[in-house]
Amino acid sequence: MPLQSGEKQRLHGLDYLRGLTAVGIMIYHYSSWTYGEQAASSFLGRIGIYGVAIFYVLSGQALTYMYASKLALEPGSLTRFYIKRFFRIFPLLWLVTFLSIILSKRIPDVLDLFLNLTGLFGLVKWNTYYATGAWSIGNELTFYLVFPLLIYSFNKSRTGLFIIALSTALLFIYFAFYKITPVASLSSQWHLYTNPLNQFTFFLGGCLIGRFINPASLKAATSLSMGVLGLAVLLFIPIGPSTTELVTGLNRLIFTGSCFLICCGFFRTAQAVNLLDKPLALLGQISYSLYLLHPIVYAFAKAFFSLLAKLGFTYPVLIAPLLASVASVAISYLSYHYFEVFFMSLARRRADVIANR
Repeated sequence: MPLQSGEKQRLHGLDYLRGLTAVGIMIYHYSSWTYGEQAASSFLGRIGIYGVAIFYVLSGQALTYMYASKLALEPGSLTRFYIKRFFRIFPLLWLVTFLSIILSKRIPDVLDLFLNLTGLFGLVKWNTYYATGAWSIGNELTFYLVFPLLIYSFNKSRTGLFIIALSTALLFIYFAFYKITPVASLSSQWHLYTNPLNQFTFFLGGCLIGRFINPASLKAATSLSMGVLGLAVLLFIPIGPSTTELVTGLNRLIFTGSCFLICCGFFRTAQAVNLLDKPLALLGQISYSLYLLHPIVYAFAKAFFSLLAKLGFTYPVLIAPLLASVASVAISYLSYHYFEVFFMSLARRRADVIANR
């Protein structure tokens, strides 16, 4: 189908990378929960940390690519943007939050529950969340608040863009070289690491890529080279086993650069060959559900196999994460098509009506 005037061509490459990253994070979690924490020197240990960073870069890329010429600092435009973001993020976030609370069998703190349901925890209490991985969603919601200002700076104020970029770079250096220390565990500094000020570099970097790199003009060889180089850096740069080494000092700079290169490598509009397009596109579609729902699925799988063990059944350790992986993909597919799509369609129908009132 030909594109309508002003319509952007879909960035299939970003969909593919989003889906592959969600699968990588799922495998990292399942491996850690089954066999123990993955070392920072392993690929899974690195994707467990920088997979979320890649999500931020992809988010900035895709949003800027789509909204650079149509998001303005005026009520109607902002209302349409935030309504669509609200219906894309909150329904599933609410669902997994309540499921996580039920599985925890603990009565939640009223204030913490309010902050989680409103998304305000990302601003004021970012390390207080109920669903595994939801801290990154809180950060994402915080980034959405400043996104219209970024678009304005890109289009109207290069001075403002310079100030934002310089401030972000200084914060990045502050956390990587001073605030987070490599001599302590990452878990003991988790509240520092999950601070949205520590993660904003990735979102801003994605926005800069989306604004100043035209994906259609990227040559295939250039794009492939950037992606391969970024992946090679993420895989093979030698470091010690401590996860904190991944997010501090020079390593932080190196791995951040690798995330940008990987995302640039997938910043192409062309589809993959037919054999790969459908499965990769499917993973991209269900990536949000897969990211949030796979810990819930694992909890049920663990309970099921624990029951089997009590009944005297034996099974290989690998069976539980394998079946949980298959179930997570299947349930995420259903969630996307029968839950997420409903709310996305509702947002499209209501956004213009509400904005034009």
